[in-house]
Amino acid sequence: MRRPIAAAATTLVLTGLGGTAMAGTIERACLSSDRPGISRSLCGCIQQAADLTLSTKDQRLAASFFKDPHRAQEVRQSDRRSDEEFWERYVNFGTAAETYCRN
Repeated sequence: MRRPIAAAATTLVLTGLGGTAMAGTIERACLSSDRPGISRSLCGCIQQAADLTLSTKDQRLAASFFKDPHRAQEVRQSDRRSDEEFWERYVNFGTAAETYCRN
């Protein structure tokens, strides 16, 4: 189960944004991905970790990586202080999601 969690929560290089009732930004992106091992339960868990660790604005930026994985690389390598601060929160989110959502 670790591989889907790492793929969905840590790297977040999933594709597309779908729609489900009451789902958060991260959960919708996760559910619409074509990654193996993705489930409603896992995506919901990842959203819960996002709600605990990321602001709404941070979640929107993280969700943008699903459609444009290169954007994640740009933010990670950016010299802008705001991007560096976001990336630190994003890494913490990935770690929390991986720990929290591990079965």
